Parts: sequence; structure tokens; C-alpha cells
Amino acid sequence: MLKYLLIENIAVIEKAEIDFGKGFNVLTGETGAGKSIIIDSINAVLGERTSRDLIRKGCDRASVTAIFGNFTASTTALLKSFDIEPDDEGNLLILRIITSSGSAVKINGKTATVGILKEIGKFLVDIHGQHDSQMLLNPDNHCGYIDRMSANTDKRQRYYDEFKKLNAIRRELNDLNLKDDEKARKREYLSFCINEIESAKLNPGEREELKEKLTLAENYEKTIEAISGAVSMLSGNDQAEGAIGLVRGAKKNISGLKVKEIASYLDLLDSAFAEIESVSDGLRDALARTETVRTDKSEVAERLDTVNRLIKKYGGSEQALFDFLETSKNELSKIETSEEKTKELSKKLEESKKRLVDLAEILSVDRKKTAEKFSRDVTAVLKYLDMANVEFSVSIEKGRYTKSGCDVVEFEIKSNVGEDYKPLGKIASGGELSRIMLAIKSVLSDNDDVETMIFDEIDTGISGFAAGKVGKQLKEISGIRQVVCVTHLAQIAAFADNHIKTKKTVKDGRTFTETLSLGYEERIAEIARIMSGTEITDNLYNSAKELLDRSK
Repeated sequence: MLKYLLIENIAVIEKAEIDFGKGFNVLTGETGAGKSIIIDSINAVLGERTSRDLIRKGCDRASVTAIFGNFTASTTALLKSFDIEPDDEGNLLILRIITSSGSAVKINGKTATVGILKEIGKFLVDIHGQHDSQMLLNPDNHCGYIDRMSANTDKRQRYYDEFKKLNAIRRELNDLNLKDDEKARKREYLSFCINEIESAKLNPGEREELKEKLTLAENYEKTIEAISGAVSMLSGNDQAEGAIGLVRGAKKNISGLKVKEIASYLDLLDSAFAEIESVSDGLRDALARTETVRTDKSEVAERLDTVNRLIKKYGGSEQALFDFLETSKNELSKIETSEEKTKELSKKLEESKKRLVDLAEILSVDRKKTAEKFSRDVTAVLKYLDMANVEFSVSIEKGRYTKSGCDVVEFEIKSNVGEDYKPLGKIASGGELSRIMLAIKSVLSDNDDVETMIFDEIDTGISGFAAGKVGKQLKEISGIRQVVCVTHLAQIAAFADNHIKTKKTVKDGRTFTETLSLGYEERIAEIARIMSGTEITDNLYNSAKELLDRSK
């Protein structure tokens, strides 16, 4: 339930606070006074898309704060799935901030995404605007209303899962069922690629090894000379004593000294001797290996060129080449075994089709049963709403299988006794559409978990006695759901439990909108204004008072 709304710096509203109560809440006010801005603000705090144009002129940011409470079990479960808990008083405080660079969301003080807010918002408020009445004209939307009443979520999910499975099998089968000439071309191409790669007998890491070999081959003489020279310097030769002999001599010279300071240097010479000797042995081994593996430079270069060419041709990297080879083998295997696989998939496809048809039939039976009750209930509400001769019906025909089933659903009405049913979109007027939508919402109210229903100008095209019936119907819905209604009709406003008025004023060249919660006498004056739009006379006042008292 929506308990409180704070709007700051949105359009003509500098600051407005609204306390909503249980039951039936109405918003009235002159045209352009800001009623639609309040609805836009509620949409914003529910996660709907916003625009920087909403920000009041001269301000850097705008914000909407809302407090919700009295949650249904499904809403509580959804909040828990997002790790959101109501506060100690069982409330949820939502803040939506709008700036020129974007928007931000906080729920009970914690930052949240607009996506999360939108998911939560669907469970908090159901807003019906004039656009929703127009949606009734499109038969594509009609099946959704039947599904909402039938509570067939599990049946629809089972059907949809099978529908996805069938399409996956069909796609795989289509891939196998290539034309013979196309299949032959692809087999030839894949065989060539596989043969070219495999005949090269590439090994993982071979390119880097070849690069090292080529570097060695290009610098072979220089490498041998350098290593040999280093060995001579360390081990010595006929012309000179090497580093090992020199260090050994140094050790011998000072080893017999009894000087404490010299002892530490002797330890260092021992360590140096061991290191130099180890290096010398290692270089000797390297020299021996290098001399025995003299490489043909042209042979290595040719092999490296082959490897580079294949890598460039089949992916750009060594790993990509091996991945391409594996994929090609798999594709070729599929083509070569396609006949057997085609039979297997064809069998699976037929089995899936049968399951899909059975699941669609279960769904259709459920929808047709629901449609009968839906038609009776909507017709009953329409008769109450001063459409006594109207009969509402739901036509369900079998069509092609789609993701939602095979049912083609369309709402039909019969305006007068003795006439035939005709599609709703062809004969319903604006006022009739508004009342039909209200009737549908009334019938569905028992099946929805949303605690708050908002009707934005549900009274379009309605007047007189019918308007009073609409007001009474909204009042009845408010017995099980909180209802908020924007209206221009006194007959509807008179039924409210909580009457809020928007008022526009101009001060210092700026337009301001304020909201007022009306008491009894103020409600009489506002209802009188709505009834005439002129100066309130005694007779008008008394008529408004009578309407308000009678509505109570």
C-alpha cells in the first residue's frame, strides 16, 4: 500500500507531500494543476524510465520519495530475493533521484539499481492510464488478461519449455539438412583444411621453439666463440691461468693466516670459488650441446614459415589454429553421420511436437474454462456500470503454435439485444472502453497480488448516472485493494475516503503546484467546483453536499 509521497522539484511542483490512506483515494484539480505530474512521479519511484525534462527549471536535481507498507506474501518473497527487508515498522522507503546526468535509487537507505526497482514496482502498484484502455483494441493483448485470471503460470511454463526445446531440435535438424551440393562443398572444404593442418604435424609451442632455433642457427659461430672464450677465462688455458685458478691461489695465500679480520674474506672466497666453478661446468655443458646440434638455418626458416602461414590462415594464433582444427573435425563428423543423426533428430522432433500439442491443449482447455467465467463476471460488472444491454464474450480459436500456445484470443461485445457479437475494437466507444477496462480490472482484482491500483482518468467519455456507477465500483474495489483515482467527475470524487486536491498558483513569475488533503467542508466546495466550474451558489453547494452525503 502506498502510504506517503514526497515530490521535490519536478515540473511545476517545488515540493509536495501527500498522505495516502487505505480504501479509495481521489486526486482532483483544474486541468494543468499537476495531477498528471503526481502520476509521473509515482511511475518514477516505481522504476519507470524518466527524463531530465522532469526537473524543475532552475534546479540541478529532482527527487521522489515514497513509503509503502502492508505487503502481500509474494511481494515480501520478492523483496527477500533481492536481500531487502522492510524497516522496523514494516515499511519500505524508496528514493528516486533524477539529475541531468542520470538517476539514482535507494531502498531503505541502500543503493539499488533501476532494474531491481522496476521489478519490485510491478508488485507494489498497478497503474491504469488512458493508454491501457487503448490496449484493449489490440487482440494480441487479450490472452494475457485470461491468463492472469486463470493462474495458469505452471501450465504456461511447461508449454514454453517444450516450445524452446522443439525449436532447438528444429534448428539442429535444419543445420544437418543442407542441400546435397552445399553439403558436398562443405565436406570438401573441411577435409582440405583438416588435411592441410594435420599433414604439417604441428606441435603445441612449436613456433616459439623454432624461433629460438633460428636465432641460434643465425648466430652459431658467434655463440660457440663466445661460450668458448668464457670457459677459457674461467678455467684457463696454455697462455693464462683462469679465474678458478686465481681464486684457488688467493685462498691458499691467506688460508694460513691467524688474523680474525681475514677469516671472513676466506669464507667469501670459498663461496666465490664454488659459484665460479659451477658456472664454468655449466658453460662447458652448454658448449658441448651447442656443438652437437648445429642446425640448418634454411631448414628451420622453412619450417617456421610453414607454421606461421597456417596460423595466419586459420585463426591468427596457435591456439586458434588448434581450435579451428577441432571444430572442423566435429563439423565434418556431423556431415558424415548426418543421415543417422537426421533420423534421430526427426524422431525427437515428432515426439516434441506431440508433447507440445498435448500441453497446448491443456492450456486451451484451461483458458476456455476461465474465459467463460471471465465473460460472465465482466458482463455482470458492465451491467452494473450502466451498460445494461451489453454482453461481453471471449472468443478463443485455434491458431499457429507460438511461445504462448496455439490460442487466438479476442474480446467481443454485443451492444444490443438481438445483435451479433463483434470484435471489441470495432464498435466500442471511448466511454465504453473505460468502463470495460474498469470491469476487467474489477474482475481481476481478486487474482492480483498488487496492493495498490491507480486509475488515471478512468472517467474518460463517462458522465451522468454512469459516472456514479463507476465511482461506486471503484469504491467496491477499494474494499480489497487501495485505490487511487485521478478524476474530473464529482460523482466519482464523492465516493472517496481520502480526497486530495492539486492547486496551481503563480508567484514571482513562477508556477507552483501544491497538494491539499481536504476535510468535509473543503470537499463540498471542491465537488461543487467540479460540478459547475463557475461561482459556487447556495444551490450548487447544497447539491454538492447532497452528493457527498449520499455517496457516504
